[in-house]
Amino acid sequence: MQRTFAIIKPDAYAAGHQGAILSRIQQEGLRIVAAKSLRLSTQQAQGFYAVHKERPFFGDLVTFMTEGPVLALVLEGENAIKRWRDIMGPTNASAAPKTTLRGQFGTNIERNATHGSDAPETAAYEIGFFFSGLELAGL
Repeated sequence: MQRTFAIIKPDAYAAGHQGAILSRIQQEGLRIVAAKSLRLSTQQAQGFYAVHKERPFFGDLVTFMTEGPVLALVLEGENAIKRWRDIMGPTNASAAPKTTLRGQFGTNIERNATHGSDAPETAAYEIGFFFSGLELAGL
């Protein structure tokens, strides 16, 4: 079993797509281990996306991720990282197949509805950023 981190981003949250996205996660056979709704502060968003700090889109990304609530998730299943990334679809929602979450609920490369870890090391870091050991103990 592998765990991965996921976020339902402010655009999808504001549009009320959390239920549909959670349903799709379960239909695809991934288990939702933990979930919490929160609103990121500027400092939290900057910390989470620090890997992109030198990129020209960093400021816009931080602004977007702090504009409204998000739903942070820990997902579990066989090959969970790859499976979740396949369910989400390509980063650029405008080019994503309509069968993917980003193709269905996103609008462009920034407002693309969901986030997912890209590697086991990234998943471990991202899960730890949002969830304490106590929140995951025994799950």
